[in-house]
Amino acid sequence: MERAAQLAALSPRVDPNPRVGCVVVDADGVILAEGYHRGAGTWHAEAAAINEAIATGVDLRGATAYVTLEPCSHTGRTPSCARALIRAGVARVVFGQPDPNGAAAGGAQILREAGVAVEQDDTLAAASRDLNADWTFSVTHARPFVRWKYASTLDGFSAASDHTSQWITGPVARVDVHAQRAEHGAIVVGTGTVLADDPQLTVRDAQGRAGVQQPLRVVVGDTPIPDTARVLDDAASTLVLPRQSPTDVLAALHARGIHAVWLEGGPTLAAVFLRAGLVDEIVAYLAPALLGAGRPAAADLDITTIAEALRFDLVDAATLPSNEPSATDLRLRLRPTKEI
Repeated sequence: MERAAQLAALSPRVDPNPRVGCVVVDADGVILAEGYHRGAGTWHAEAAAINEAIATGVDLRGATAYVTLEPCSHTGRTPSCARALIRAGVARVVFGQPDPNGAAAGGAQILREAGVAVEQDDTLAAASRDLNADWTFSVTHARPFVRWKYASTLDGFSAASDHTSQWITGPVARVDVHAQRAEHGAIVVGTGTVLADDPQLTVRDAQGRAGVQQPLRVVVGDTPIPDTARVLDDAASTLVLPRQSPTDVLAALHARGIHAVWLEGGPTLAAVFLRAGLVDEIVAYLAPALLGAGRPAAADLDITTIAEALRFDLVDAATLPSNEPSATDLRLRLRPTKEI
């Protein structure tokens, strides 16, 4: 089971499909074949393992398959994994997370009806849910998971009164932002951010080298942006959307197979998503500095009293070396407080 989870972790982090691993063993627990899903349009984990067995002349009849996610029932760009396991003669299947996708679920039942022994394992399920948290959310909520990122001073300003914002946080925090960007299918900003900061919105390493896979850059708003804007360069694909509700923005991205959004827009766009209750997680980078005035991280939320404040629970906190040798930035990860 542990090996199946390790294989699943090799699947692409950003993909329309979930991350899945499969290990097939004999009666003595010896691994006969293994595989993982390498991305949309490629073989699913179970099929990859079966193909490996065929290529090496290994007979899987009577074997047990451990799969992190319930084998799919449907035929799309690739055949049904449940039926592939049946054809291979696998006698027992242990899977982790039940498939939340209605179009693909039901594989366990197909296996049982074919006489295959089927078990669902909670440990394997936990590993799958951890690897596929954003995908699972997107499938069950019919929209992408939204993480709002901002960097600010201790008093909540993301830019000074003269509009300067480079750099509030240190280089380690900025490298961390790029690592976080890489785990999302889209980076969303408003036209105001493009005009004010001219960001490129790509994934780069500490040396400024571009990553192999780039998120979709999404610019929302009606204000025209110049053709010379860096967000329109050929470093990554860009989608420009007219001003619309955040629900419509997310629907458009969900239709493109995007499961997680990195919301990096300025205070206006952030406030729109916050007011709509569409921020599922906050990733805040706080610098050990004070400005006293400037551009806030979020614009007016139409809140007039403490009782109406939007409350969040801390998920984790990390310290990151800052610009000054003796100072550190703080990264907070928070989620909306659930009403009891």
